[in-house]
Amino acid sequence: MIYDVRHVTTYRYEAPVAAARCALRLLPTDGPGQRALAGGLEIAPRPAAVVERTDFFGTRVTTVMITSAHRELRIAAESRVEVNRAAGAAARPAPAWEGVRQRAAASADVGPRGPAHFIYPSRLVPLHGPATTYALESFPTGRPVVEAATELMRRIHTDFRYDPQATGIATPLEEVFAERGGVCQDFAHAALAALRGIGLPAAYVSGYIRTVPPPGRPRLVGADASHAWVSLWCGDECGWIDFDPTNAVVAGDDHIVIARGRDYADVSPIDGVFLGSGGQSLEVSVDVAPSVPGGSPRS
Repeated sequence: MIYDVRHVTTYRYEAPVAAARCALRLLPTDGPGQRALAGGLEIAPRPAAVVERTDFFGTRVTTVMITSAHRELRIAAESRVEVNRAAGAAARPAPAWEGVRQRAAASADVGPRGPAHFIYPSRLVPLHGPATTYALESFPTGRPVVEAATELMRRIHTDFRYDPQATGIATPLEEVFAERGGVCQDFAHAALAALRGIGLPAAYVSGYIRTVPPPGRPRLVGADASHAWVSLWCGDECGWIDFDPTNAVVAGDDHIVIARGRDYADVSPIDGVFLGSGGQSLEVSVDVAPSVPGGSPRS
């Protein structure tokens, strides 16, 4: 499947902003089951400087410096990406989870996909006793790691309510687990804490998921959203498998990867600083649609 993605972010400020510096993680890269065909950014006001790089985990990062005074900052990312994930990866015979834990701890792979980077607590995902206890209900002795992780994903989907009003970006993991509510970011952080609490390496994945309207209803342009899920290292036999606890599914061709890291702090779509006073408002619109022949996103 080939998708065209448009992600527009607009900041409006109560008072003029003199300057801003932003790191943008909005464009897809090539990866397992995914190929970036085109992509580009349109930014207003026009940046005085633009620096592009790829971070350690393989995410495309564009750093922009805006030096002209402005009361509105608009960032539009357009990309085309082909997704063709191998079916049945989660159905392969998998080792017991204790063996995966042991091999992850002993792994000498220090590359970006090495399991060692994703075992330990991270900035937004500390070790949390209740999360570890929660995970152990799905991970009895000797259970195959994929089977156990699938159950854990489904339990989070059932036990945690999706509520955009329940949390914010800064809501700590302890509160998310206590309240059992939040958005996809919170579901992913809860899953990471549970898995890492029992010694399994798990990464945070951000990107998009295509939404399908109810029968007879048109697809609403701009109604899609940024999404987050987790990727679990399931041993050499199965490799990394992506689980989406928000939707209780294994990630497939409807999932588009933008960034991968230890938690949301590594993959925030836009972060940075600005020089100004007063408050600000934020508006985000995301559209994910099958590519139309003849269309061409900015490259």
